[in-house]
Amino acid sequence: MPLSPAVVKELERILGPEGLVTTPEGRLVYECDMHTFYKGMPDAVALPTRTEQVQAIVVLCRRQCLPVVPRGSGTGLIGGAMAPRGGVMVSLNRMDQILEIDLANRCATVQSGLINLSLTRAVSDRGYFFAPDPSSQMVSSIGGNVSTNAGGPHCLKYGITTNHVLGLEMVTGRGELVHLGGKVMDHPGYDLTGVAVGSEGTFGLVTAITVRLLHAPEAVKTVLASFATIVEASETVSDIIAAGIVPAALEMLDAVIIRAINAGVGAGYPDSAGAVLLIELDGPRAEVEVQGERCAALCRRHRALEVRVARDEAERALLWKGRKEAAGAVGRLTSSYLLQDAVVPRSKLPQIMREMETIAARHGLLIANVFHAGDGNLHPLICYDDRQPEELARAVQANEELLHACIGLGGSVTGEHGVGVDKAKNLTLQYAEADLNFMYRLRRVFDPGGIMNPEKLLPSHPACGEGFRPSRPVLPTGSWI
Repeated sequence: MPLSPAVVKELERILGPEGLVTTPEGRLVYECDMHTFYKGMPDAVALPTRTEQVQAIVVLCRRQCLPVVPRGSGTGLIGGAMAPRGGVMVSLNRMDQILEIDLANRCATVQSGLINLSLTRAVSDRGYFFAPDPSSQMVSSIGGNVSTNAGGPHCLKYGITTNHVLGLEMVTGRGELVHLGGKVMDHPGYDLTGVAVGSEGTFGLVTAITVRLLHAPEAVKTVLASFATIVEASETVSDIIAAGIVPAALEMLDAVIIRAINAGVGAGYPDSAGAVLLIELDGPRAEVEVQGERCAALCRRHRALEVRVARDEAERALLWKGRKEAAGAVGRLTSSYLLQDAVVPRSKLPQIMREMETIAARHGLLIANVFHAGDGNLHPLICYDDRQPEELARAVQANEELLHACIGLGGSVTGEHGVGVDKAKNLTLQYAEADLNFMYRLRRVFDPGGIMNPEKLLPSHPACGEGFRPSRPVLPTGSWI
C-alpha cells in the first residue's frame, strides 16, 4: 500500500529532498538482496546520514505502524534486506564514516555503512587489521556483518563478527537510542551487545559500532593442496585440526567450482583436481614455517596430488582472488542458483559430501561447492534454470534435503549468513517451542510494535503476545538454546 502523502512529506522533512527514494524505478533497485529468489519492494527508501534521522524515521514508522527494513550494501544471501510487506527501507550506505581509530585501546568506532575492507585499509600501514572478512568484504558493510554475525575464511582462527564487536549504538524498534557495551571487554549486567549482534535488524537499526583491531601477523603462508576426491580433502581437514594446528583459513573448492573459477578468474588451480584445499597459516615466522611443513606432510598422507606454497604476495593474492570470486564464477555454469549456508561438525565433512552427491544425483542437478572447511561451514550452490519451473521445484527440494541432512549430522541450518526470510521456517528443525517463544518475547522487548524487519529470522507468528505453535514435533525444550 503506498505511503500517505503526509508520511512522505514527513520523511522528506527528516531526510531532505536528496534523502528519500519514492519513484517505482528507484525503489525497484531495492526489491531484493543477493538472494534474488525473494523479492519485495519497499514503499520508500530512506537514505539517512545521521543517527538523529534514523531515530526520527523509526519514531514516525512506529506511530504509523509501518514496517522498517534495514539495509546495508544488499550483499546478504538470506532475503534479509527486502520488504515483503512494503514499508520504509532504511539504507545506511551514506553513514560510512570512521568516527575514531584508537590504537592505544586497539579499537575503532565506525558508522554502520562503512565497507568492511575500508577499515583494514585505514589501519594497515600502522600494522593493524580488522579480522572479520566475509568473501564480500570488498562491498559488504560492517553494519550488515553485525546484523547477520557474518563469518569469513579467517573466522576459523579469529572468530566471527561477534568476537570483534565491543559496543553498539542502536535505535530500537521503540525509537529509543541506546548504547550497548563500549571500549572495554567486560561490563556489568546483561550482555546486550552479544544479544544484538546477529539479530538481523529485528531489534532495531545499528548506527555505529566499536570494533576490536588486531596486530597484523609477522608472517603469512598460503598453501594449495589438490586431491583426487573431495572426501580425501575433507579427511585432511580433520587431521590438520587434530594435529593441533589452527590455520588462519582452511577453504575447500570442488571440481565444478575449480573449473569455473579458472575460466573466469584464471586463479591457476589444478584443472584436473577433484578438490582443492587452501590452507593459510599466519603468526611468528618460525612457527609458520614449521606448521607449513606439518600441513604439507598431512596432505601427502591423504594422497595429495600436489602441494604448492605461494611464492610471493602476488601469487597468494591470486589464489585468494579465485576463492573470493567463486560465487560470481558460477555464472559460467548456470543462469540461476540457490546458495545455501549450513554447518556440520568438521569431522562430518566426508559424510555430508557423500550425501550431497546423492542428493544432486537424485534430483538431476549440478551442485558446486566452495566452503569454509575448517569450521564445517558449507556453501553448496545448487544450479538450476529459472525458465524451467519444474527444475526450480527440484532445486528447492534438494535445498531442503541438504538442510535436513546437516541437522541429522549434528549441524545447523545457518552458519554465517543469518536466517532472513529464507530459513525462518527451518528454525523449527533445531529449536523447541519454548525456545522459539522465548526469542519472540525477547524481540518484543526491543520492538513491541513488531515493525522491525518483519517476517525475518523467526517463523511466522500469529500475533504479538501469542505463543508460537509449531505444526510439527520439534526437539525437547532447551535442546539448543
